Amino acid sequence: MGTWDTGPFDNDTAADFGDDLDEAAWEEREPMIRGVLVRAAGLVDFLGVSDGERAVAAAALVVAQHSDGEPACLNYGPSEPVPELPADLRMLAIDALDQVVSDRSELAEQWAEAANWSKWRQEITRLRDLLDPPIPPQEEALFEI
Repeated sequence: MGTWDTGPFDNDTAADFGDDLDEAAWEEREPMIRGVLVRAAGLVDFLGVSDGERAVAAAALVVAQHSDGEPACLNYGPSEPVPELPADLRMLAIDALDQVVSDRSELAEQWAEAANWSKWRQEITRLRDLLDPPIPPQEEALFEI
């Protein structure tokens, strides 16, 4: 089936990652998520499609635990609970998402050729912004000119 939509778990690789998390022991789930993010964030050469898809799914799980987050995916994500994830995974997830959309990402290359590329890119940006909100513009001047 491959990819059926732009959401974090809307592809076979991410759905399988969700299943793997469900089958893993409770104490193995956080290290699995961390491992996926470390692989994607630390890559210096090229990020393959499967690693990119898993990284987006893992980042969505981190976002889901954020106060402004939402469930990662009710249909294709893990159905079993994920343990509370440590705060350091937020920056790791940001770095992973940055790699996913970089020019060294096979996943970004594939999406660039798709008709709904902008929708996918907006989803990645939304996840990243929930992890690291942009600084709002300042409304009042600090100094008089």
